[in-house]
Amino acid sequence: MKRERHNAAQMLIRIGVMACVLLWPAVQSLHAHQQKAAITRVLFNSNSGNLEVMHRFYVHDAEHAVRQLVDPNADLIASAAAREQFAQYVTERFSLLSTDGSSLSLRYVGQEVDGIFLWVYQEMPIPAAMTGLSVVNNVLREIWPEQNNLVNIEREDDLQTLNFTGNTEWLSVTFD
Repeated sequence: MKRERHNAAQMLIRIGVMACVLLWPAVQSLHAHQQKAAITRVLFNSNSGNLEVMHRFYVHDAEHAVRQLVDPNADLIASAAAREQFAQYVTERFSLLSTDGSSLSLRYVGQEVDGIFLWVYQEMPIPAAMTGLSVVNNVLREIWPEQNNLVNIEREDDLQTLNFTGNTEWLSVTFD
């Protein structure tokens, strides 16, 4: 009798462990949610002579966006075409302007998935004699008003941060 109870208890434990293993992905997806935050790094790279722009998005957020904007069945992990569509969207909603208000011509370089992040890259030659820079970053903000886009601008030993929230459409920095 004691042995039968022991075997029954072991069987219940095994069933419980198997249920946890099988249900874990479903539980994880219930907890997955949009971060509604992105980071962009604008780097004045004196080694390459380029102003480099690196946008980092959570794949989960980018996939929700591309499904709303372009294709309800988009899969950013499996489809390079879907990633290119999202990258095109990013390049249309991010821009840099000189202090005189003229748009700087960023060139699209590419995109890649790195773990949970989707990166989009742009660059251009560093403009001569820049005293400041204005940034427009409206990526994902028309989809989610609570979207937070942080932009870090690194020039020589200076780091300046711009935070796009609410109705903010453009922000500026000045250089010493």
